[in-house]
Amino acid sequence: MLDIVRSKSFHAQMALALPKTMTAERLTRIVMTECRKVPQLLECNQESFFGAILQCAQLGLEPEYALGHCYLLPFGEGKGQDGKRNCQLIIGYRGMLDLARRSGQILSVNAYCVYAEDDFTYELGLHPDIKHIPSNLANRGALIYVYAVAQLKDGGIQFEVMSRAEIEAIRNESQGYKAYKNGRIKTNPWASDFDAMAKKSASDR
Repeated sequence: MLDIVRSKSFHAQMALALPKTMTAERLTRIVMTECRKVPQLLECNQESFFGAILQCAQLGLEPEYALGHCYLLPFGEGKGQDGKRNCQLIIGYRGMLDLARRSGQILSVNAYCVYAEDDFTYELGLHPDIKHIPSNLANRGALIYVYAVAQLKDGGIQFEVMSRAEIEAIRNESQGYKAYKNGRIKTNPWASDFDAMAKKSASDR
């Protein structure tokens, strides 16, 4: 499959979708690196694998764990037409922020984790508001909430607060996380970068 990804014809398909800030060669190098990290990707259904890469190109996001823009993950058992796993593109927190800013309707989106030692209150109703003062930076305790704040183009402000229980419920329904817990895949962003995935969950709302 990597030979196809490196081919001139596949590069031409990627180039049609890629933004000017990324090249087909760069995306190919990143995909090859991720396949070395997660060899199960090469065992996926080919159509889903190539489709996920082209989605990355269309969105202008780099599927690299370190950046957290998006992730290529194998999931399922025998879900593809050929009886193989499917490759799924999962957009990460930083990727969601990038896409939101590019939409032109949102000036900024910021998400924050709240820990047990922080001073945190929020209220809804007619005058919604959030107060969050991080404290004891050396030991902030366990994550208890996460929230996202969006500044809209028209000047409005929206925010969403989620509890840890809500976040974990989303994580536990993730097919990729289930595969990780069952030992079918060796890595998953929920396991390696829980805080960032928690922020993404709040931003998605």
